[in-house]
Amino acid sequence: MKKILMIAFHYPPFSGGSGVHRTLKFTKYLPEFGWQPLVLTANRQAYSHSANGHSEVPDGVETIRAFALDAKRHLSFRGKYLQCLALPDQWISWWPSAVVEGLSLIRKHRPDVIWSTYPIATAHLIGLTLNRLSSIPWIADFRDPMTDTDPQSGQEYPLDARIRRANARIERWTMNHCTRAVVTTPGTLSIYVNRFPAVSENRWKLIPNGYDEDDFLAAEQHVCSRARNGKPATFVHSGLLYPHARDPKMFFAALAGLRRAGVISPSRVKIVLRATGYDDFYRPQVQDLGLADMVFFEPAVSHREALIEMLNAHGLLVLQASSCNMQIPAKLYECLRARRPIFAMTDPAGDTAAVLRSEGMKFIVPLDCKQTIADNFVRFLSAAEGWHHTSSSEDRHSRKARTRDLVELLDSVSAA
Repeated sequence: MKKILMIAFHYPPFSGGSGVHRTLKFTKYLPEFGWQPLVLTANRQAYSHSANGHSEVPDGVETIRAFALDAKRHLSFRGKYLQCLALPDQWISWWPSAVVEGLSLIRKHRPDVIWSTYPIATAHLIGLTLNRLSSIPWIADFRDPMTDTDPQSGQEYPLDARIRRANARIERWTMNHCTRAVVTTPGTLSIYVNRFPAVSENRWKLIPNGYDEDDFLAAEQHVCSRARNGKPATFVHSGLLYPHARDPKMFFAALAGLRRAGVISPSRVKIVLRATGYDDFYRPQVQDLGLADMVFFEPAVSHREALIEMLNAHGLLVLQASSCNMQIPAKLYECLRARRPIFAMTDPAGDTAAVLRSEGMKFIVPLDCKQTIADNFVRFLSAAEGWHHTSSSEDRHSRKARTRDLVELLDSVSAA
């Protein structure tokens, strides 16, 4: 087998978001295509959220966990820490130890390709360093753009100017030295093609996120009847919400208006917001609008439990602001595979809406328009009751299909 050294901060036992599944599922399926993954990740103490044990790691995948500290949690005094200890991110301490461990792996296994994945910028620093020291071809994976500007407001991201400058430097170094660059959305590809016009077109590769069919087959064993039997129809959003990018404020206002008009009630509608990350921020808004008996904030659960909940729901919710038109939530592909009706509050001109339309989803409304949300949610309720799935997304968006795309890239890079 050929070998790939994969540098990824998000890897089990990390359990703080869906980003972990990109690397995890690549390592699961790569051996089927003749590639043996070697994973270089961080030690458990670096994670603010971790699962018990490492059972998700596929058998036979050698995993090295280099020393890393979280500057915010481990190096702060009275809640403050030196900014230099958190540039470009809170885990910069991972860099030197990972380089040492990475060189040891290179001497032992002689991998054919190095692969690193952002949004932890330190991962690309590690990939860059190992590439310069070993001359092994390096693929840089960008799950999101490292820097970005909202085309409407002009707001630059990341919001912290020091982190933004650090990211821009690493982004530039990466483009100067990586063998190939992978992005997950057409919008991100457009951003980078325009930002780096000197980079040849054949250096870019689009490999979107996806879902794992095996995970859904296991979850489907626990699906219950969706017959309401006098209970409200349940609509679920699973994952983080952000005040600046996935803000449900207008959705809450629309629900409140519909309730005052007598269109919906707690006996007809139940909204479950699972693992928002901002429960304390949004719960007072829900209470002030009189929706506490209709909108429920629920804690994080295991990935399997989250899939079961999605499969048992009467419908699923997607939120994405127009400032994120170039991004697609990784959870979107799992929503599609769940084969439930989707109410998407996102800019119809964005990449997220384009994927939904390609799968026959019709309820796509702007996140910031209360009246449009209200009008369409009423129609969505009726449609959800008589929903019949007709889309055929299962192979095209599967993690195995995405791995096949990655293998084509790996084969071409290693043969060059």
